[in-house]
Amino acid sequence: MYKTTYHIKKMDCAAEEGIIRMKLDQISGISGLTFDIPERRLEVVHEGSADNITKAIDSLNFNSSVVETSMITSSETPKYESPLVQRKVLLQVLAINLFFFVLEVITGLIAGSMGLVADSLDMLADAIVYALALFVVGKAAVHKRNIAKLTGYLQLLLALAGFTEVIRRFAGHAEAPDFTLMVVISALALGGNILSLYLLQRSKSKEVHMKATMICTSNDVIVNFGVIIAGVLVYFTSSPLPDLIIGTVVFSLVAYGAVRILKI
Repeated sequence: MYKTTYHIKKMDCAAEEGIIRMKLDQISGISGLTFDIPERRLEVVHEGSADNITKAIDSLNFNSSVVETSMITSSETPKYESPLVQRKVLLQVLAINLFFFVLEVITGLIAGSMGLVADSLDMLADAIVYALALFVVGKAAVHKRNIAKLTGYLQLLLALAGFTEVIRRFAGHAEAPDFTLMVVISALALGGNILSLYLLQRSKSKEVHMKATMICTSNDVIVNFGVIIAGVLVYFTSSPLPDLIIGTVVFSLVAYGAVRILKI
C-alpha cells in the first residue's frame, strides 16, 4: 500500500474537494482520501503506481503538485469518524441554507435587490455542496457525478439569468432597491451562516467534508457583510449601483463555482 501526498493550490473550499473526490471515483485501487483544506493538501492511500491519480488531479487545473509518495502499512490507513454524526450536522446546515435561499430570493425580488437575489443563489450553491456531501458520507453514490453536473448546469443557468437582469437594470437606470429589506434580510442570513458555522465547529469533526464546509461558511459570512454594506450605501447614495455591483460580484462567484463543477 502507498500514500501519495499532493499540494493543491486552488483547493480552498468544499466545491474543489467534491470535484476531486468525484474525479478520483473513476480510478480503482484507491482506499482512502484525506483532505486538509487549510493547508491545500490531499493524501491518497492507494495500490500500485500513482500516475493515473496524478493525471486525474492535474486535469482539473487546480495547480497541483506531488509532495511525496511513501509505502505504508495497513495500520497506518486513515480512520474515519461515524457517518451518522456527519449526516446530522450536514442535514442541519443544509436545512438552514435552503430556508435562507427561499427567504432571500423572495424578499430580493420584492425589494428589487440584485444583491439579495445573488446571495440567495450563493446559499443555494452551498446547499448543493452540503447535499452532495451527504451522498458521499460513509459510502460512494453511484450517480453523484451526474447529479453534480446537473446541479452545475442549473447553478450556471441561474447565475447567467442574474447577470442578464443586472445588465438590464444598468441599462434601464433601475430605481434604488429597498435598503431596509436588504439590510434586515442580509443580517438574518448572516445569523444563519454564523449558526451553521457554530454547528460545524461544535461537531469538532476532522473529517473532510466538515472542515471544507466550515471554510465555505466562513466565506459566506463575508458575502453577507458585503450585501449589508451595499444596503447601507444604497441608503446614503439613493443609487442602485452598490446593489448592482455586489450582485455582480456574487453572481460571478456562483458562476465560477458552477464552471468548476462542470470540469469533472
